[in-house]
Amino acid sequence: MIRRKEFDQELEELRILLRQMGEHVGKALDGAIESLRTLDAEKAQVIIKNDANLNALEDKIMELGSKLIITQQPVAKDLRRIIVAFKISSDLERMGDLALDVAKVTLRMEGQELIKPLVDIPRMAEIVKEMIDESIESFLKENTDLAYKMAQTDDQVDQLYSHMIGDLYSFMTSHPNQASQAMLLMLVGRYIERIGDHATNIGESTVYLVTGKRPDLNQ
Repeated sequence: MIRRKEFDQELEELRILLRQMGEHVGKALDGAIESLRTLDAEKAQVIIKNDANLNALEDKIMELGSKLIITQQPVAKDLRRIIVAFKISSDLERMGDLALDVAKVTLRMEGQELIKPLVDIPRMAEIVKEMIDESIESFLKENTDLAYKMAQTDDQVDQLYSHMIGDLYSFMTSHPNQASQAMLLMLVGRYIERIGDHATNIGESTVYLVTGKRPDLNQ
């Protein structure tokens, strides 16, 4: 009973660390989009600097999970919980890298003015941030319905991304001298779309945790 109590306590610590990673990614994405919207290089630099904190959280999860496997020798669903925590932390770390990539685009555009107001990019980011929150919640509550919702929400992101690409291609046709910035904005859209894909990966991990089978929510 004592060993089980210790195991449950350390599993809860893993959950807390994953929630912290999710909150960090959400804030990084918000900050990166705001830095782009205002072309604020200083804000972009803060996002880049803070990425080390996310990496540190991932390291803690790997260390704690490895310790649990070695000392507790978990089986069945308990083992899946740890394996899934590793996978989710990896997806969250990649999300953080993509938010950092958005901030780097801000730095590349320093000294310029936006060729057009940002509409689709902030909307995509807003939806993706909700996906981050809900994907983590699906894991914490082992809620497969919420996990499967990731696929439907990701379709919205994909549609906005396609619309944005079409708009920017049309813009470049009539403003070829602005093609460089338009291409950078396309990259930003791609980064945000990829964050959404990683959120659906977390949904897949939740379903695997509960059922032992991993679906493909990124079809």
